[in-house]
Amino acid sequence: MNHTELHKKLIAVARANPPSDRVPYAFEKRIMARLVAPVPVDLGALWSRLLWRAATPCVALMVLLGVCSFAIRPIEDPADQLAAALGNSVQLAVDHFDEER
Repeated sequence: MNHTELHKKLIAVARANPPSDRVPYAFEKRIMARLVAPVPVDLGALWSRLLWRAATPCVALMVLLGVCSFAIRPIEDPADQLAAALGNSVQLAVDHFDEER
């Protein structure tokens, strides 16, 4: 089908049926009442929007802390070094001594 002919036919039909000048009953009152009425707050949508916005920084912080935990070597406890050198019996004694303090 030729697009130019279709366009001409549609324009002709639109010109043959002009829009009505008649306004529905109490149309202005309904519109004005809607403008004055307070808009109800949808708390579910508000929370959802806020949580989705907070998700991105939380994921970024989680990734940053995960990278830091692998990049930074933990400080070793001297008691753990001593226990590794002398065996588990010393570790038990050190743990017992720590509990008494």
